[in-house]
Amino acid sequence: MFAREHVEYKALDLPDRSDLSDGEMLSESKAFYEKMKRRHTVREYSERPVAREVIEECIRTAGTAPSGANHQPWHFVAISDPAFKKRVREASEEEERKFYEGGAGDEWLKALEPIGTNDHKPHLEEAPWLIVVFSQKWGYFEDGDRFKNYYVPESTGIACGFLLAALHHAGLVSLTHTPNPMKFLTAMLGRPAHEKPIMIIAVGHPRKDASVPSVAKMKKPLNEIMTLAE
Repeated sequence: MFAREHVEYKALDLPDRSDLSDGEMLSESKAFYEKMKRRHTVREYSERPVAREVIEECIRTAGTAPSGANHQPWHFVAISDPAFKKRVREASEEEERKFYEGGAGDEWLKALEPIGTNDHKPHLEEAPWLIVVFSQKWGYFEDGDRFKNYYVPESTGIACGFLLAALHHAGLVSLTHTPNPMKFLTAMLGRPAHEKPIMIIAVGHPRKDASVPSVAKMKKPLNEIMTLAE
């Protein structure tokens, strides 16, 4: 953890180690792929509640992500209060209306057509939890002096990936939502000026009639996303 006082580098023996055979590594990697390919972005949520402790553990997992200089430049606000979720939905839909009424441009809107989205976001109220992700451009020491964070978008993005994987591993579904702009969340959630909201994640259980757009199952094959240099 970053600290103001001088902290010297000190090497520790690797505290956790997996010693798998080549066959076990391949088996584990295939099993993880099989689990993760069943992760879907879901817009229809059931009324089944999700315990706060589950959300806490998933966010705890996100907090283990690597980050620039180990500054961990992120903060997660978990919301379950119905009135608060309603406020988030109303403010998000206001920004989304501007987006769909011309702010996005024709090319962007056409790209979204197969997804079937619009400015109507009921999932922001229906999902039992919303997790708002903030990135921190800089931090503060206890005396108020400011210090810089590094690789903030990259670090926060990795943490979000950890979080989505943890939520899926816990048997939950999620949806990432990025209204543009999102500045309203900073004031609404009482976050400091050096934090930038980057994502709203709706979390819960899928409704029995939940569906996904067919295009969501069309993933690029390995030969399109990977190049080998052996």
